[in-house]
Amino acid sequence: MRGIHVTSEIKPLKKVLLHRPGRELLNLTPNTLEELLFDDIPYLKVAEDEHDAFADTLRQHGVEVVYLEDLVAQVLDGSPQVREQFLRQFINEAGISAAKYHQIIYDYLNGIEDSKQLILKTMEGIYLNELPREPRHIDNSLVDLVRGDSRIVVKPMPNLYFTRDPFESMGTGVGINRMYSVTRCRETIYADYIFRYHPDFKDTPHYYDRTCPFHIEGGDVLNLNERTLAIGISQRTEPDAIELLAKQIFARPETTIDTVLAVRIPESRAFMHLDTVFTQIDYDKFTVHPGILGPLEVYQITAGDRPDEVKIERRDDTLETVLAQVLGVSHVTLIKCGGGDHITAEREQWNDGSNTLCISPGTVVVYERNNVTNAILRDHGLNVLEIPSSELSRGRGGPRCMSMPLWRED
Repeated sequence: MRGIHVTSEIKPLKKVLLHRPGRELLNLTPNTLEELLFDDIPYLKVAEDEHDAFADTLRQHGVEVVYLEDLVAQVLDGSPQVREQFLRQFINEAGISAAKYHQIIYDYLNGIEDSKQLILKTMEGIYLNELPREPRHIDNSLVDLVRGDSRIVVKPMPNLYFTRDPFESMGTGVGINRMYSVTRCRETIYADYIFRYHPDFKDTPHYYDRTCPFHIEGGDVLNLNERTLAIGISQRTEPDAIELLAKQIFARPETTIDTVLAVRIPESRAFMHLDTVFTQIDYDKFTVHPGILGPLEVYQITAGDRPDEVKIERRDDTLETVLAQVLGVSHVTLIKCGGGDHITAEREQWNDGSNTLCISPGTVVVYERNNVTNAILRDHGLNVLEIPSSELSRGRGGPRCMSMPLWRED
C-alpha cells in the first residue's frame, strides 16, 4: 500500500501512522506544562506500555502499524543531502535564541549516526549540558553562567504521540498543517519530509501546506465519505483555513471531494478539536458530547463558478438531518457521551470518551477508563475494544488523536 487512501471514518483500517511516546515526556516540567500544552506529567514507562497495547490491539485486527520516527529515518537514510537539509531546517525552526549554538547543535546532531536515534533526539529536546564544553565550542557568556547547565536549548515535542494533528489524510491526498500553537508548529517538519521524500508517499497530492497563513489541525477533519469532509471551526482551526483548503481540494482533478461541512464548536481547551466531541463509529452512528447539541452552526461549502471561488450556505437543519443526508441513510443515531448525564459527560469527555477510533464499521478502540460511555456503546451493538489509558490520557487526546489512518479499504 503506497500513498494515501482514506475516504471514510469507518471503512476497514489497513494502515496507520503512530508515534510511540518517548523521552520527550521526560523533559516536561511543572513550569513548562502550559507552554507545552499538557495538564500533567505522564509516567513514561506506563505511557509506553499503554501505547504498545494500543498498537497491539490494532495489529490483532489486521492493521499495519508504521511509526513516524521510522518513516523519517528512512527518508534521511536515503540521501545525505536530505539529511543535511533536514538538520539545517530543524535547527532554524527550533527557536534557538543564541546564534552561536546553531553550528554546535548541528555538529552534535550530525554526530548521531543512527538516523532513528537522531530523529528521536530531535523530538526529545536538547539541554545545554549535553553539548560539547570545549572553549572553542561555547564561549564563557553571561547567559550560560546565569542559566546554568540545566537550560534547555532545543525544546521537546511531547505532543507528537497525537499523530492525528500535524497532517490529515483526505481521499488520496494530504494536508500538512500550520498548527495553532508555536509549540506544535515544529511537529509538521516530519510530515513535510515524509510527503516530499519517502518513496511510498512522495507522490501524494498536497491540499494544504505548513507555510499557509491560517492554522488548521487534523483533529478537526473527518472524512464522512468519498465526497464529503466535516471540519470543525474550533480553538485550533480557523474558518479561513477551511475555505482555503476547500478551494485547493476542489481545484484538483484527482479528488472526489465536492462538499465540506464546516461545523462550529465552542472554543475551549475541553472542546479542543471536533473529534474530541464528535466521531463516527458505524454507518449510521456517532458519538457526541451533549454540550455541542442544540442550535449548531453548520456551513456547507461547495465549488464556485470559478476555480478561486466557493459557495457557502448555512444549514439550519439539525446535525442528525445534515449527517443523514450526507451519508444517504434514513436517520443517524447520536450516542451521548456519559449517557447524557451532565457530570458524567463532562468527566468522560475530558478523558476523551467521545474520541473513538473506528477500525471497521461498528468496531471501535476506546479508553477503558470511560466505563459509562463504553457500556452505552455496547448497548447500541458496538464492538468495543478497550485499551489502558491512565497515563496516555494526561495529554488530552484519545485513540483517534493518537492515530493517523493512511489506508482504509473501500
